[in-house]
Amino acid sequence: MQVWRVNVRTQTLNVEPAPDSWARLGGRGLSARILLEEVPPPCEPLGRYNKLVFAPGLLVGHMLTSCDRLSVGGKSPMTGGIKEANAGGTTGLHMTNMGIRALILEDQPAKGSPEGPWWVLHLSLKGARFEPAQDLAGLGVFETGRQLLARYGNKVAISLIGPAGEMRLFAAGIQNLDKDRVPSRIAARGGLGAVMGAKGLKAIVFDDTGGQKPPIADLQAFKAAQKRFTKNTVDHPQTKLYQDYGTPAMMRMCDGFGGLPTRNFSSGRFEGTEKISGEHMRELLLARGGESETTHACMPGCVIQCSNVYAGADGKAIVAPLEFETIGLLGSNLGIDDLDTVARLNWEVSDLGLDTIDTGAALGVAAEAGLMKFGDGVRALELLREIRQGTPLGRILGHGAAMAGKVLGVLRVPVVKGQAMSAYDPRAIKGTGTTYVTSPQGADHTAGNTVRAKLDHLDPKVQAAASRASQVSMAGFDTLGACIFAGFGFMVEPAVIPDLLNARYGWQVGPDILQVLGKETISLEREFNRRAGFTTVHDRIPEYMRTEPLPPHNAVYDVPEEDLDGIFNW
Repeated sequence: MQVWRVNVRTQTLNVEPAPDSWARLGGRGLSARILLEEVPPPCEPLGRYNKLVFAPGLLVGHMLTSCDRLSVGGKSPMTGGIKEANAGGTTGLHMTNMGIRALILEDQPAKGSPEGPWWVLHLSLKGARFEPAQDLAGLGVFETGRQLLARYGNKVAISLIGPAGEMRLFAAGIQNLDKDRVPSRIAARGGLGAVMGAKGLKAIVFDDTGGQKPPIADLQAFKAAQKRFTKNTVDHPQTKLYQDYGTPAMMRMCDGFGGLPTRNFSSGRFEGTEKISGEHMRELLLARGGESETTHACMPGCVIQCSNVYAGADGKAIVAPLEFETIGLLGSNLGIDDLDTVARLNWEVSDLGLDTIDTGAALGVAAEAGLMKFGDGVRALELLREIRQGTPLGRILGHGAAMAGKVLGVLRVPVVKGQAMSAYDPRAIKGTGTTYVTSPQGADHTAGNTVRAKLDHLDPKVQAAASRASQVSMAGFDTLGACIFAGFGFMVEPAVIPDLLNARYGWQVGPDILQVLGKETISLEREFNRRAGFTTVHDRIPEYMRTEPLPPHNAVYDVPEEDLDGIFNW
């Protein structure tokens, strides 16, 4: 297991073995361990003492379906605490082929500034080199990707930032190439793109020429476990649902629960849901044809293929993918019921290198403040262009919903720990709301979504247990490098997880390994946040969500505080 350390001040690479305490961690868990051991929790997130960690999960490298995800970690400029954001694409595969368990970016350029100079960090088995990238400064994500592929060839993996990361905006993410070499797979949340920008890097190129798949201790046992997992995933009814409709299948479901964010989280139902639903999108794309794809894999070898390519009326691709969270935050949350409009907003946000969730929430706050009317997609696009131009208003919005609320004087701001909520209103789907409140990550549905749990989502008494179980599982999956939807296959036969790990590494882990990894990861993250100054005061829903009823159920978020404060008392 190799750890590659790159110092961006001295522009040097050190390759070293990992400590024993890191050996059985990957992805989110390994990132948390590194950050707790090496980053001073009170440090300035955009300063020299923060580190940016790229860590593939434990099962990455073998094209195990839905299990080649990359975790990116650091101290978040948005939350002020620990952050992990993960993405699909090809970066994790290339890193494992190169023998890299973790890439740690350290320090800060001697004359670091938002204006540059900017660098491309090129990594290969020959070592590291820094190449000037001033010609890429200011370019959007998609043009930057095209130029880098022309420069380095189409067999490399790339992680890059857009103008938002260059401006060090708190909602900036880090984007990665998908299997079609489009930089569409973003480690979106928490502002880690701003951290990469603060380190002077426009892009990191991973060239795995001469590399090889990581070794497997027991190949026969691994293949047998892989076959079982693949069959369980393919046969699961949710797989077919996501193949047909992708994540936008959640639009009708969330609206049915009365939990779809509408007009800055002021209602849980949207009268235009049918027009922006996954079912309507599928019919539209099938009719349009051309470059439309109703099902698409974000990672090579994935059988779920829950992604898509959204094309306009002329059959030309507008954006890939158009996901549920994006439709919820840039669609219903803004009162917009036209998929073409949402797709164009999505492209603009993605090209800037921003998180669509926090950007959509910020635009909702802007509408609340009177800077646009709900339903006005033209004005929404104009506000996004303010971000591209780097105007004062644009920078405020590019820092996300929390900053927008503070500057614009809006009290209805859907954030926890400074990070915007995703497309599940916590008053109607209270288990996911409990995850927003208690997760070390801030408001993030991928940290533990309970929307499919078989419980009364409005009953405050049963939410803490559901949230805890989901958070532990998701932290475990993030440590494995598994997509949230890989859980469909894994949960059919949980024993396949230890079987895969034991065959891959020659370990002897038990049937509870997913929970062991999840609990360890969350404990590491909570300890980092504790040292950074977080207390139970930070584990609270915005005040208005406890007092302002949400139509149509007129529910408030009323999970008892004692349940929140004791959720991780294992």
